[in-house]
Amino acid sequence: MLLNILIIQLRYYKYLLIDMNVLGTESCPQHVAIVGSGPSGFYSAEALIRSGLKLKINLLERLPSPFGLVRSGVAPDHPKLKQSIQVFEKIASSPQFNFIGNVNVGKHISIEELKQHHHIVIFTCGAETDRKLGIPGEDLPGSHTATEFIGWYNSHPDYRERVFDLSNETAVIIGQGNVTADVARILSKSVDELKQTDIAEHALDCLAQSKLRNIYVIGRRGPAQAKFTSKELKEFGQLKLCDPFIDPEELQLNNASELELAEKTNVGNKKVYEILQGYAAQTTHDKQRCCHFTFLKGPTSIIGSNKVEKVILEKNKLCGEAFSQWAEGTGSNIELETGLLFRSIGYRGIPIPGVPFDEKKGVFPSIDGRIIDSEKQTIPQLYAAGWIKRGPSGIIGTNRADAIATVSSIVEDLEHIQRDEEKKGAEGIYKALEERKVRSISFSDWKKIDQCEIERGQAKQKPREKFTSIKEMLAILD
Repeated sequence: MLLNILIIQLRYYKYLLIDMNVLGTESCPQHVAIVGSGPSGFYSAEALIRSGLKLKINLLERLPSPFGLVRSGVAPDHPKLKQSIQVFEKIASSPQFNFIGNVNVGKHISIEELKQHHHIVIFTCGAETDRKLGIPGEDLPGSHTATEFIGWYNSHPDYRERVFDLSNETAVIIGQGNVTADVARILSKSVDELKQTDIAEHALDCLAQSKLRNIYVIGRRGPAQAKFTSKELKEFGQLKLCDPFIDPEELQLNNASELELAEKTNVGNKKVYEILQGYAAQTTHDKQRCCHFTFLKGPTSIIGSNKVEKVILEKNKLCGEAFSQWAEGTGSNIELETGLLFRSIGYRGIPIPGVPFDEKKGVFPSIDGRIIDSEKQTIPQLYAAGWIKRGPSGIIGTNRADAIATVSSIVEDLEHIQRDEEKKGAEGIYKALEERKVRSISFSDWKKIDQCEIERGQAKQKPREKFTSIKEMLAILD
């Protein structure tokens, strides 16, 4: 990591030797806009600050609250994963950094205006929606995305009004990754296990009335290809109200899967498989709920007159060589009655007017972080980092190396950027927002909201009680 930062700095000094113009000095800095305040946004700001460039950074965020999925995507019972916020706050303390919250890029301010007032624009807006199953009945009431549910229990303003019917005895989750595990675990846990986390109060009240007895986690491929981490999966054996269950027959592997687990570099999947074996060996299942892990099944349709009533699953078989296997339907179907279904098969980005968008991949197309058009030509000033650049992969820390790579491309391009053009940066943005009567939020404003959330939580012995609407957040400042 330090080596990458050193390379960026060396490239910057080379750029200085090419042209010691006034632009890029303390008195006349270059202006960079970063769109999206999740991990990629903050790590991009960090890399720019450490590069040695004389610049001012404006980090724009649609919500009044920063930190993206670290705030609204990490499960409330996994508080350690939110410790990266301390790093982000340190980045925000830099005099080169400026937070502009409550501003929707593409609505309140256009891409052309960002380009007009900044030398560089970096998109770090992540993957904000879920991939679709593409099957009949997917949009019936009772069929939800994982994003909706996670945002709902994490107090995200976009999902406060969502309704999840937990009066059913059976819930079905399509997917076999850590997001799936989060959804399944929250549905499986008792209120006592959640009440001292920062889970939304409305979610806690709803979960307290849950009638769920069976949660089905359904994977298209086999147990050897499951994308859970062993740490996430292990937690299901430690729940107060819920037993994990897997049919031992579902752990039978084909030759290609055996080769995969025998590979020395595939330690993670081997550990997951061993945990599943332990769950399959359990002989007692006497708790109030049961979380069923089942594999080699894919949904073909969701049935119901006015809401979800059942899901049709086709049994699959694996085809192909080790590490390149895919699931293929066998034509044999089973029905599973349920009134509540979640899809958790991956995220995708959403387009912003004025930026090229790859509909198939759900990303802003780019090469080495440089956004490209339909002819694969780079577009001056525009860059991407994080999930909107590479797709939804990796963990929070993965975005740091990705951001450094994009910033490295920016520094490399500086010698080709017109350096005699002075831009207004934040001044230009604030003027446009004032004309449109859009109220922006500074980082010090956010800290007031943050402190109020912490105080609200103290009375309930929680880390914080988040606000669930933008109106509530702004009211604190008034």
